[in-house]
This record gives sequence, C-alpha cells and structure tokens, in this order.
Amino acid sequence: MRKTIALIAALITLLAALCGCGEKKPKPDVINDGRARPSSCGELKVKGGKLCSASGEPVMLRGVSFNGLITAESYLNDALFTEMSRDMGVNAVRLAMYTYGVGTIGYCTKGDKDRHKQDIAKAAELAAMHDMYVIIDWHILSDGDPNCYIDDALEFFSDAAERYAGYDNVLYEICNEPNGVGWAEIKSYSERVIPAIREKDPDALVIVGTPDWSKDLAAAAADPLAFENVMYTLHFYAASHGEEYRDMTERLSESGFPIFVTEYGVTAASGGEPRDFESADLWIDLLERENISYCMWSFSSAPEACSAIRFSVLKYSGFERGDLTPTGEWLLDTLEKHKTK
Repeated sequence: MRKTIALIAALITLLAALCGCGEKKPKPDVINDGRARPSSCGELKVKGGKLCSASGEPVMLRGVSFNGLITAESYLNDALFTEMSRDMGVNAVRLAMYTYGVGTIGYCTKGDKDRHKQDIAKAAELAAMHDMYVIIDWHILSDGDPNCYIDDALEFFSDAAERYAGYDNVLYEICNEPNGVGWAEIKSYSERVIPAIREKDPDALVIVGTPDWSKDLAAAAADPLAFENVMYTLHFYAASHGEEYRDMTERLSESGFPIFVTEYGVTAASGGEPRDFESADLWIDLLERENISYCMWSFSSAPEACSAIRFSVLKYSGFERGDLTPTGEWLLDTLEKHKTK
C-alpha cells in the first residue's frame, strides 16, 4: 500500500512538472475591447525589436504605474482593477517596489519583504483576473547603482520567477532608473539577474534600465545584452525631455532596438509643474507610430502634478472625471483615443 501511495505521489509530481512550474494564474474575466490582453495575446515576446503576442503579432501595452507599492496598497482592490480594465482601457499596471527607501519603506533597507511580496502577489492575481499585464518593477532610484543590492535582487527575482512562471501576464523590470553609473555596470548586473529569472521562467520577458535615469538608450544600443526577450527602458517627462530625446528614440526604434517606456509623465522630470500636454501628445504619437508600449506615472493622489487623482479625493475606486487632475483627464482621453492592439 505504501508503495502504491508513493507511486501515485510520484506521478502527481511528474504531471505537475510537465504542466510547468510555478503557480497557475487565476481564470481571467476576458475583455474583448480590441486591446492587447493576456487572454488573446498570451505571454509576450520580443520579435524584430517590437513587443509581440505569443503568436508573433505586434502589440501595445498602454498602462499606469502606481506610485510606490506600499503607498499604493489601498489601490490594490478588485473594484479598481475592474474599473481600470473595463472602463479606462488600461491593459498594463506597473508595481513600483522601491529598493532603497526612507526609514523602513525600501525593500532592501529594513523593509517588510513579506508585505511587499504579498502586495505583488495580490496585484498580479488581480491583473490576471481582469485580463491585464503586470510589470514587477525593482525600483532603484536613490541607490543609483543596481549592484548595491544585487544579492537581494537575485533572491527576489528567482523567487518571483518561480512563483509566476505559470502566469502569462507577468513582466520583469529589473532596475528602474540607474544613475551615477554607466552601461557597463548595468550590463554586468543584468547578466547575473536575467539568468536567475530564466532558470525558473525560461520565456520571461525582461525589461532593463538604462543609464542617466533610463534616458541613455544609445549606450545600451551600442553594446546590447546577449539574451532574447529583453527590452530596454526609456523614461521621459514631457516638460523636460523634448525633441532631442524623441529623435533618439525614433532613430533607435527604427534600427530594431527594443524599447519599452515603463514610466513617463506629462510634467517636468521632478513630477511637478509645468504640465506640457503638447509635448506629451507628440511623444504618444511617436510611441504609437513606433509600436512602443508605455505606462504613465502615476496612478495616485500624491500632491504632485504628475498624479492622476486629485489630492483631496479619499477613495480607491469608483472614480469620476471630477476626481481626476488635468493629468488624469489627459490620461483618460489618451487611452480612449488609442484602442487597438
């Protein structure tokens, strides 16, 4: 009898392995709105320098970034994710998990790691349930050099890749805004972190930050990583980064360099005023033309011009147009304008 039980257990283990490692994503509420959705596009990949569906067709992710994972916890609710997906047309959410924080906020600076992981798990499941992609963002900023906490990064991404290998809606952004270091240091970091992810999730799509707060695409393009399914980060703020950066982006995109705008704002780089909607529209026109996906900073009520929600609004779902800042209203109009894959 014991041998029979052991044999059954072994067969169950084998079947689980054959079906793929990691947890299985929740069954989604399928959204048929013409936008790229996990239910219709599956696990994304890079083909010809463009973000593509599992079948190789170009797709666009048009999403929002939360302003810090801990401060965004109240936004991680079913009602809001339903609203974002069905009403706003968002098909990607970005989870900014600060590595170095003030006090105990940073994941690597005495932060509550279990709490961060629970927040990510909740958001990943909500995104899967509501047919959206999710970007897990290792949000370096004040720490500058991603190698500062590379041991934490290796452990975190290895665990995450094992957990979400069964999800087809999860993307990994392994360093938000490297600064004070060159591409050589970022490349060295990436050459250690990407294998840690791929060991558990071989087909995972990875997004890599670039020097100068993820604005120096040229440095990465001159010496790209030797991995498939990798994209490179561009960040811009419309009132600070204009024609020069757009020209660079267009030139590199046309050359086949894979770019993902994981963070942009309609304001100055500080997140404050002025708002420059004219420049922002020019940026969006370029990104749409070049098939470059983008997420706006930020879906929050922080007292900054870049925030989508008014600071005085004390709710976490059921948003009406009057609850939004001019930034948020522009976001809704932009999402409505661009609906196709």
